[in-house]
Amino acid sequence: MRSVEAQLLHRPPGLTAGEIVRWLGAVQAQDIPAAYLAFRARSSTLTMADVDAAWQEPEIVRTWGPRGTLHFVHRDDLPWMHALTRRDTGTLRRLAEEGVTGDDLLPLIGGLLSGQGPLTKAELEERLAGRARGQGVVHLVALAAFHGLAVLGPPRGGKPTYVHAADWLGAPVTPEPDRERALKELALRYRRAHHPAAPEDLAAWSGLALGEARTAWALTAAQPPPERADPVVRLAPAFDEYVMGWKSRDPVLPAEHAAKVFPGGGILRPVVLDDGMITGTWSRKGAEASARPFTTEPPGLDAEIADVRRFLKSQGQ
Repeated sequence: MRSVEAQLLHRPPGLTAGEIVRWLGAVQAQDIPAAYLAFRARSSTLTMADVDAAWQEPEIVRTWGPRGTLHFVHRDDLPWMHALTRRDTGTLRRLAEEGVTGDDLLPLIGGLLSGQGPLTKAELEERLAGRARGQGVVHLVALAAFHGLAVLGPPRGGKPTYVHAADWLGAPVTPEPDRERALKELALRYRRAHHPAAPEDLAAWSGLALGEARTAWALTAAQPPPERADPVVRLAPAFDEYVMGWKSRDPVLPAEHAAKVFPGGGILRPVVLDDGMITGTWSRKGAEASARPFTTEPPGLDAEIADVRRFLKSQGQ
């Protein structure tokens, strides 16, 4: 069985948002409300304001990370994470598909972001004056991020923002030059937070080729299994690390219920976890959550629903 303790789902007291991100290696954050709820699942005291403060400081940074997907990464971990996850092949292809071409793309977007503070896509599009529109703007920022020049700022008016890394962090993101050191750190973090796991799981989570994941694995020692805590019930959000952090979900999701969690079309529903197993799905409307257990309702579910309400109302959701 996967360890809820390694994933911090037993909620050890006193953890900050930054400490949770550092422990997990990264927190998937293409869906910001779901990312916030991942912190809630691992802490009974954090509020949305606490996560916001860590983002604004910035202690945690939203950027393209494992698998080329948006994640929260601790700012101290950006050099080694960036060294292993930055890629521009797909970004350049998507830019070409969007009709965004030229030899000046990097200085163009870097110059537009520099000294401006966080800008929305619409604001960047206006400044680009026809050079890029729509998703082409986002892929242009992703190109800058590949070169350590851009990250995502907190939303403004419900819209994502993009900011020059030097303005937000004090300097561009410089990738760790020692790739072996970066691989070792990645494997150490991954093995600590994912138990049990294998190199194939690390490859699936990180986006590394399997051979390189095996190299990283060999650079670290096996982590002792965490001490088992009492069984817990948790409402985990969509894209939670407990669901996305391994190659296969079969060990925690019975096959007969898989379509209820993954109905198709890229949809991944939030899940009910009971002692590490996915035993239902749940949804929310505003600050109110409602669960749909596959069979019987697990003890402790009402307390989890109440805690979702507590967390979301902490910022007036």
